[in-house]
Amino acid sequence: MSLARKILALALLALVALYAFWFGGRVPPSWGALAVFALPPAWLALGVLRGQARAGFWSAVLALAWFSHGVMVAYSRPPERLLAWTELVLAVVVVFAASLPGLKSRFGGKPAA
Repeated sequence: MSLARKILALALLALVALYAFWFGGRVPPSWGALAVFALPPAWLALGVLRGQARAGFWSAVLALAWFSHGVMVAYSRPPERLLAWTELVLAVVVVFAASLPGLKSRFGGKPAA
């Protein structure tokens, strides 16, 4: 498994842990929010670990939504700002880790003949 896939899987699992802490730590736990936020990165992490090619693409696509959510929460709810910034950083890591194989292929240079 490449380093980019390992980083991607770790970032997705970190998002799962973040959402479990964020929404599962409430009394009572917000099961709907957990299902909407924590399940997709968990499934995508499983796909990345299994080597499924499309899991990286969908991780990057969903990371754009996670990034947007983080911006909105960081701006509008000061008590949750640290969690939102953590979500922002992890979303950016997911986008870059998912894009790294394509970037290497595109800009990595051609082997010398």
